[in-house]
Amino acid sequence: MTSSSDAVPTLAPRPSERQKGRNIIAIASGKGGVGKTWFAITTSHALARRGQRTLLFDGDLGLANVDIQLGLMPRADLGSVVAGKMTLNQAIMRYEPGGFDVLAGRSGSGSLANIPPSRLQILADDLALMAQKYDRVILDLGAGVEKSVRHLARAAGTIIVVTSDEPTSLTDAYAFIKVTAMERPGVDVRVVINAANSTREGERTYQTLQKACQGFLKINPPLLGIVRRDMRVREAIRNQTPILTRHPNAEAAMDVEAIAARLLSL
Repeated sequence: MTSSSDAVPTLAPRPSERQKGRNIIAIASGKGGVGKTWFAITTSHALARRGQRTLLFDGDLGLANVDIQLGLMPRADLGSVVAGKMTLNQAIMRYEPGGFDVLAGRSGSGSLANIPPSRLQILADDLALMAQKYDRVILDLGAGVEKSVRHLARAAGTIIVVTSDEPTSLTDAYAFIKVTAMERPGVDVRVVINAANSTREGERTYQTLQKACQGFLKINPPLLGIVRRDMRVREAIRNQTPILTRHPNAEAAMDVEAIAARLLSL
């Protein structure tokens, strides 16, 4: 991986941005299908294994699927909260096998995708208050750069953009970083390359994105980590079991464990 030029500013957090969202980490992607939700689940699990009180918040307002990947049957979800039937605290459930809490989205329904900005702001404010009970909150955002995604992302102090080596994935990741940098200059944005054929291939993919950000945006979002392609990921998802439970020694599992360790140093 090439070293970053000192003349190119990073998206390092300003003090005000660091204060905002403190322990909330948003997981984003410009494009769907890059393993964003799997990464959010596995990161939550890895943090919990390191003794962190962790909440996984399914903020995909269009097509939530954290509960499906974990094989959960939640009695309440984010839809119940938005409808005013219960509070965020009341909708939280414990995922005992992973040692972390989950606030499920509304699976198989796009009914939350168009909630008004005022309601989204209340939700974000409530999330910030609830986050005080946890060491880390992982916020799994919907894919894309829609207003609802960007609005909810503002609750986070750190944003991780997950991408793969596919050209469309890189283009959409760049678009997300561009919009985020324009709306929130100084916010802490970092990059994770998922499903890389090798660490070296992942570094080359990151360099492609990095060069675009340097050349056109004059910013340098740092690389947080690379997750290698691993067939056991797909097998674990099919079995609705976290990979750290089913295959803790898989390459992909160990890569996310390393990323979680880096997150604790931020």
